[in-house]
Amino acid sequence: MIMFTLRRFLQLIPVFIGATLLVYFLVFATPGDPIAALSGGKPMAPAVEAALRAQYNLDQPFWVQYGLYLKSLVTFDLGQTFSGQQVSDVLARAFPVTARLAIMALAFEAVFGVFFGVIAGMRKGKLFDSTVLVASLLVIAVPTFVLGFVLQFVVGVKLQWAKPTVGSGAPWSDLVLPALVLGLVSLAYVLRLTRTSIIENKNADYVRTATAKGLTRRRVVSVHILRNSLIPVVTFLGADIGSLMGGAIVTEGIFNVPGVGNLLYKAIQKGETPTVVAVVGVLVLVFVLANLVVDLLYAWLDPRIRYV
Repeated sequence: MIMFTLRRFLQLIPVFIGATLLVYFLVFATPGDPIAALSGGKPMAPAVEAALRAQYNLDQPFWVQYGLYLKSLVTFDLGQTFSGQQVSDVLARAFPVTARLAIMALAFEAVFGVFFGVIAGMRKGKLFDSTVLVASLLVIAVPTFVLGFVLQFVVGVKLQWAKPTVGSGAPWSDLVLPALVLGLVSLAYVLRLTRTSIIENKNADYVRTATAKGLTRRRVVSVHILRNSLIPVVTFLGADIGSLMGGAIVTEGIFNVPGVGNLLYKAIQKGETPTVVAVVGVLVLVFVLANLVVDLLYAWLDPRIRYV
Protein backbone atom coordinates (compact mmCIF):
# COMPACT_ATOMS: atom_id res chain seq x y z
CA MET A 1 0.00 0.00 0.00
CA ILE A 2 2.83 2.42 0.86
CA MET A 3 4.65 1.68 -2.40
CA PHE A 4 1.41 2.11 -4.35
CA THR A 5 0.81 5.50 -2.73
CA LEU A 6 4.41 6.54 -3.40
CA ARG A 7 4.11 5.61 -7.06
CA ARG A 8 0.97 7.68 -7.41
CA PHE A 9 2.69 10.68 -5.85
CA LEU A 10 5.62 10.29 -8.25
CA GLN A 11 3.16 10.32 -11.13
CA LEU A 12 2.22 13.81 -10.04
CA ILE A 13 5.58 15.23 -11.20
CA PRO A 14 5.23 14.63 -14.99
CA VAL A 15 1.50 15.41 -14.84
CA PHE A 16 2.17 18.73 -13.12
CA ILE A 17 4.99 19.68 -15.51
CA GLY A 18 2.94 18.75 -18.56
CA ALA A 19 -0.15 20.65 -17.39
CA THR A 20 1.74 23.80 -16.41
CA LEU A 21 3.76 23.74 -19.64
CA LEU A 22 0.61 23.49 -21.74
CA VAL A 23 -1.19 26.24 -19.84
CA TYR A 24 1.90 28.47 -19.86
CA PHE A 25 2.17 28.08 -23.62
CA LEU A 26 -1.55 28.80 -24.19
CA VAL A 27 -1.39 31.99 -22.13
CA PHE A 28 1.87 32.96 -23.87
CA ALA A 29 0.27 32.42 -27.30
CA THR A 30 -2.93 34.32 -26.42
CA PRO A 31 -3.27 37.45 -28.59
CA GLY A 32 -2.84 40.77 -26.83
CA ASP A 33 -0.21 42.53 -24.76
CA PRO A 34 -0.48 42.11 -20.96
CA ILE A 35 1.35 45.39 -20.38
CA ALA A 36 -1.11 47.25 -22.62
CA ALA A 37 -3.98 45.68 -20.69
CA LEU A 38 -2.31 46.70 -17.43
CA SER A 39 -2.23 50.33 -18.52
CA GLY A 40 -5.83 50.22 -19.71
CA GLY A 41 -4.82 50.83 -23.30
CA LYS A 42 -3.33 54.24 -22.45
CA PRO A 43 0.16 55.28 -23.58
CA MET A 44 2.94 54.34 -21.18
CA ALA A 45 6.42 55.78 -20.85
CA PRO A 46 8.98 53.54 -22.62
CA ALA A 47 11.13 53.30 -19.49
CA VAL A 48 8.17 52.22 -17.35
CA GLU A 49 7.05 49.70 -19.96
CA ALA A 50 10.57 48.22 -20.22
CA ALA A 51 10.80 47.99 -16.43
CA LEU A 52 7.47 46.16 -16.19
CA ARG A 53 8.43 43.74 -18.96
CA ALA A 54 11.70 42.99 -17.19
CA GLN A 55 9.95 42.60 -13.82
CA TYR A 56 7.52 39.98 -15.15
CA ASN A 57 10.06 38.40 -17.58
CA LEU A 58 7.89 39.38 -20.54
CA ASP A 59 10.98 40.47 -22.46
CA GLN A 60 12.27 36.87 -22.51
CA PRO A 61 11.41 34.07 -24.96
CA PHE A 62 8.89 31.40 -23.96
CA TRP A 63 11.32 28.71 -22.78
CA VAL A 64 13.25 31.18 -20.65
CA GLN A 65 10.02 32.43 -19.04
CA TYR A 66 8.86 28.89 -18.28
CA GLY A 67 12.29 27.89 -16.96
CA LEU A 68 12.35 30.88 -14.62
CA TYR A 69 8.85 29.97 -13.43
CA LEU A 70 9.90 26.40 -12.61
CA LYS A 71 12.97 27.74 -10.84
CA SER A 72 10.82 29.98 -8.66
CA LEU A 73 8.58 27.02 -7.77
CA VAL A 74 11.53 25.31 -6.10
CA THR A 75 11.53 28.11 -3.52
CA PHE A 76 7.70 28.04 -3.36
CA ASP A 77 7.50 31.43 -5.04
CA LEU A 78 4.42 31.58 -7.29
CA GLY A 79 5.25 35.07 -8.55
CA GLN A 80 3.30 38.30 -8.43
CA THR A 81 0.13 39.60 -10.00
CA PHE A 82 0.20 42.77 -12.10
CA SER A 83 -1.19 44.62 -9.10
CA GLY A 84 1.90 43.71 -7.07
CA GLN A 85 0.30 41.10 -4.81
CA GLN A 86 1.82 37.69 -4.22
CA VAL A 87 0.00 34.99 -6.18
CA SER A 88 0.21 32.70 -3.14
CA ASP A 89 -1.64 35.27 -1.01
CA VAL A 90 -4.37 35.78 -3.62
CA LEU A 91 -4.74 32.03 -4.07
CA ALA A 92 -4.87 31.48 -0.31
CA ARG A 93 -7.88 33.80 -0.10
CA ALA A 94 -9.74 32.37 -3.09
CA PHE A 95 -9.06 28.63 -2.78
CA PRO A 96 -10.91 28.00 0.54
CA VAL A 97 -14.06 29.59 -0.91
CA THR A 98 -14.04 27.35 -3.98
CA ALA A 99 -13.13 24.35 -1.82
CA ARG A 100 -16.22 24.94 0.35
CA LEU A 101 -18.35 25.36 -2.76
CA ALA A 102 -16.99 22.15 -4.32
CA ILE A 103 -17.42 20.15 -1.09
CA MET A 104 -21.06 21.23 -0.78
CA ALA A 105 -21.73 20.44 -4.46
CA LEU A 106 -20.01 17.05 -4.14
CA ALA A 107 -22.00 16.16 -1.01
CA PHE A 108 -25.20 17.24 -2.71
CA GLU A 109 -24.64 15.16 -5.84
CA ALA A 110 -23.32 12.13 -3.94
CA VAL A 111 -26.13 11.90 -1.37
CA PHE A 112 -29.11 12.70 -3.57
CA GLY A 113 -27.69 11.10 -6.72
CA VAL A 114 -27.01 7.77 -5.03
CA PHE A 115 -30.28 7.87 -3.05
CA PHE A 116 -32.53 8.46 -6.05
CA GLY A 117 -30.39 6.21 -8.24
CA VAL A 118 -30.85 3.25 -5.88
CA ILE A 119 -34.61 3.75 -5.73
CA ALA A 120 -34.85 4.09 -9.53
CA GLY A 121 -32.68 1.01 -10.06
CA MET A 122 -34.71 -1.14 -7.69
CA ARG A 123 -37.95 0.05 -9.35
CA LYS A 124 -36.89 -0.26 -12.96
CA GLY A 125 -39.72 0.50 -15.39
CA LYS A 126 -41.97 1.99 -12.73
CA LEU A 127 -43.32 5.55 -12.65
CA PHE A 128 -40.60 6.83 -10.32
CA ASP A 129 -37.87 5.39 -12.54
CA SER A 130 -39.31 6.98 -15.69
CA THR A 131 -39.79 10.33 -13.97
CA VAL A 132 -36.24 10.37 -12.65
CA LEU A 133 -34.78 9.50 -16.06
CA VAL A 134 -36.70 12.28 -17.80
CA ALA A 135 -35.82 14.84 -15.10
CA SER A 136 -32.11 13.92 -15.14
CA LEU A 137 -31.99 14.11 -18.94
CA LEU A 138 -33.60 17.56 -18.81
CA VAL A 139 -31.00 18.76 -16.28
CA ILE A 140 -28.15 17.45 -18.44
CA ALA A 141 -29.56 19.11 -21.56
CA VAL A 142 -29.88 22.59 -20.03
CA PRO A 143 -26.60 24.60 -19.86
CA THR A 144 -25.25 25.41 -16.40
CA PHE A 145 -25.47 29.18 -16.88
CA VAL A 146 -29.17 28.86 -17.75
CA LEU A 147 -29.83 26.76 -14.65
CA GLY A 148 -27.88 29.27 -12.59
CA PHE A 149 -29.82 32.33 -13.73
CA VAL A 150 -33.19 30.54 -13.47
CA LEU A 151 -32.58 29.26 -9.93
CA GLN A 152 -31.08 32.61 -8.91
CA PHE A 153 -34.21 34.41 -10.07
CA VAL A 154 -36.79 31.90 -8.82
CA VAL A 155 -35.23 30.70 -5.56
CA GLY A 156 -33.23 33.79 -4.66
CA VAL A 157 -35.32 36.71 -5.92
CA LYS A 158 -38.94 35.50 -6.15
CA LEU A 159 -39.19 32.93 -3.35
CA GLN A 160 -36.32 34.42 -1.27
CA TRP A 161 -35.36 31.00 0.08
CA ALA A 162 -31.67 31.79 -0.38
CA LYS A 163 -29.48 34.80 -1.08
CA PRO A 164 -29.23 35.50 -4.84
CA THR A 165 -25.59 36.59 -4.47
CA VAL A 166 -22.81 35.62 -2.09
CA GLY A 167 -21.84 38.13 0.57
CA SER A 168 -18.39 39.09 1.80
CA GLY A 169 -16.48 36.21 3.34
CA ALA A 170 -18.63 33.68 1.44
CA PRO A 171 -20.19 31.91 4.46
CA TRP A 172 -21.50 28.37 4.10
CA SER A 173 -25.13 29.54 4.14
CA ASP A 174 -24.59 31.82 1.13
CA LEU A 175 -23.03 28.98 -0.89
CA VAL A 176 -26.06 26.66 -0.74
CA LEU A 177 -27.67 27.90 -3.96
CA PRO A 178 -24.39 28.13 -5.96
CA ALA A 179 -23.48 24.61 -4.78
CA LEU A 180 -26.88 23.36 -5.93
CA VAL A 181 -26.33 24.84 -9.39
CA LEU A 182 -22.73 23.59 -9.58
CA GLY A 183 -23.61 20.02 -8.58
CA LEU A 184 -26.95 19.66 -10.36
CA VAL A 185 -25.60 18.35 -13.68
CA SER A 186 -23.19 15.96 -11.95
CA LEU A 187 -26.07 14.77 -9.74
CA ALA A 188 -27.95 13.72 -12.87
CA TYR A 189 -24.94 11.69 -14.05
CA VAL A 190 -24.45 10.10 -10.61
CA LEU A 191 -28.13 9.19 -10.50
CA ARG A 192 -28.11 7.53 -13.90
CA LEU A 193 -24.81 5.77 -13.22
CA THR A 194 -26.06 4.44 -9.87
CA ARG A 195 -29.31 3.28 -11.44
CA THR A 196 -27.48 1.37 -14.18
CA SER A 197 -25.09 -0.29 -11.70
CA ILE A 198 -27.96 -1.29 -9.40
CA ILE A 199 -29.85 -2.88 -12.30
CA GLU A 200 -26.75 -4.84 -13.37
CA ASN A 201 -25.90 -6.09 -9.88
CA LYS A 202 -29.34 -6.90 -8.47
CA ASN A 203 -29.61 -9.94 -10.76
CA ALA A 204 -26.08 -11.21 -10.04
CA ASP A 205 -25.48 -14.71 -8.65
CA TYR A 206 -24.13 -13.47 -5.31
CA VAL A 207 -27.33 -11.45 -4.78
CA ARG A 208 -29.53 -14.48 -5.44
CA THR A 209 -27.35 -16.49 -3.05
CA ALA A 210 -27.68 -13.85 -0.33
CA THR A 211 -31.46 -13.81 -0.80
CA ALA A 212 -31.60 -17.61 -0.65
CA LYS A 213 -29.76 -17.52 2.68
CA GLY A 214 -32.70 -15.63 4.15
CA LEU A 215 -31.04 -12.23 4.49
CA THR A 216 -33.39 -9.27 4.74
CA ARG A 217 -34.00 -7.20 1.63
CA ARG A 218 -32.51 -4.17 3.36
CA ARG A 219 -29.23 -5.98 4.04
CA VAL A 220 -29.09 -7.44 0.54
CA VAL A 221 -29.53 -4.00 -1.01
CA SER A 222 -27.27 -2.03 1.35
CA VAL A 223 -24.40 -4.52 1.67
CA HIS A 224 -24.37 -6.76 -1.39
CA ILE A 225 -25.92 -4.66 -4.17
CA LEU A 226 -25.06 -1.08 -3.22
CA ARG A 227 -21.47 -1.70 -2.14
CA ASN A 228 -20.49 -3.23 -5.48
CA SER A 229 -22.55 -0.72 -7.44
CA LEU A 230 -20.69 2.20 -5.89
CA ILE A 231 -17.34 1.41 -7.57
CA PRO A 232 -18.11 3.23 -10.87
CA VAL A 233 -19.90 5.98 -8.92
CA VAL A 234 -16.88 6.59 -6.69
CA THR A 235 -14.69 6.72 -9.81
CA PHE A 236 -16.91 9.41 -11.29
CA LEU A 237 -17.04 11.41 -8.06
CA GLY A 238 -13.25 11.33 -7.74
CA ALA A 239 -12.79 12.69 -11.24
CA ASP A 240 -15.59 15.18 -10.69
CA ILE A 241 -13.82 16.95 -7.81
CA GLY A 242 -11.38 18.60 -10.21
CA SER A 243 -14.21 19.31 -12.64
CA LEU A 244 -16.26 21.00 -9.93
CA MET A 245 -13.41 23.30 -8.93
CA GLY A 246 -12.48 24.09 -12.50
CA GLY A 247 -16.09 24.39 -13.65
CA ALA A 248 -16.90 26.85 -10.89
CA ILE A 249 -15.97 29.75 -13.21
CA VAL A 250 -19.52 30.07 -14.56
CA THR A 251 -21.23 29.50 -11.21
CA GLU A 252 -18.96 31.89 -9.35
CA GLY A 253 -19.54 34.51 -12.00
CA ILE A 254 -23.33 34.25 -11.71
CA PHE A 255 -23.43 34.38 -7.91
CA ASN A 256 -20.42 36.70 -7.45
CA VAL A 257 -18.44 34.12 -5.49
CA PRO A 258 -14.88 35.35 -4.68
CA GLY A 259 -13.26 32.00 -5.46
CA VAL A 260 -10.75 30.39 -7.77
CA GLY A 261 -13.09 30.54 -10.76
CA ASN A 262 -13.40 34.31 -10.59
CA LEU A 263 -9.67 34.64 -9.97
CA LEU A 264 -8.83 32.47 -12.97
CA TYR A 265 -11.23 34.31 -15.28
CA LYS A 266 -9.82 37.73 -14.40
CA ALA A 267 -6.23 36.46 -14.66
CA ILE A 268 -6.87 35.10 -18.16
CA GLN A 269 -8.36 38.44 -19.21
CA LYS A 270 -5.30 40.32 -17.92
CA GLY A 271 -2.81 37.77 -19.25
CA GLU A 272 -1.35 37.11 -15.77
CA THR A 273 0.52 33.92 -16.60
CA PRO A 274 1.81 33.18 -13.05
CA THR A 275 -1.71 33.39 -11.62
CA VAL A 276 -3.26 31.21 -14.33
CA VAL A 277 -0.54 28.55 -14.06
CA ALA A 278 -0.69 28.58 -10.25
CA VAL A 279 -4.45 28.03 -10.24
CA VAL A 280 -4.23 25.25 -12.81
CA GLY A 281 -1.36 23.65 -10.88
CA VAL A 282 -3.46 23.57 -7.72
CA LEU A 283 -6.38 22.05 -9.63
CA VAL A 284 -4.08 19.38 -11.07
CA LEU A 285 -2.83 18.58 -7.58
CA VAL A 286 -6.39 18.31 -6.25
CA PHE A 287 -7.38 16.08 -9.17
CA VAL A 288 -4.45 13.68 -8.67
CA LEU A 289 -4.96 13.46 -4.90
CA ALA A 290 -8.69 12.85 -5.36
CA ASN A 291 -7.98 9.98 -7.74
CA LEU A 292 -5.47 8.57 -5.26
CA VAL A 293 -8.20 8.50 -2.61
CA VAL A 294 -10.54 6.82 -5.11
CA ASP A 295 -7.98 4.09 -5.82
CA LEU A 296 -7.61 3.45 -2.10
CA LEU A 297 -11.39 3.26 -1.67
CA TYR A 298 -11.58 0.48 -4.24
CA ALA A 299 -10.03 -1.96 -1.77
CA TRP A 300 -12.68 -1.08 0.81
CA LEU A 301 -15.61 -1.34 -1.61
CA ASP A 302 -14.44 -4.57 -3.25
CA PRO A 303 -12.57 -7.05 -0.97
CA ARG A 304 -11.20 -8.79 -4.06
CA ILE A 305 -9.00 -5.75 -4.79
CA ARG A 306 -5.69 -5.68 -2.96
CA TYR A 307 -2.70 -3.45 -3.63
CA VAL A 308 0.59 -5.29 -3.30
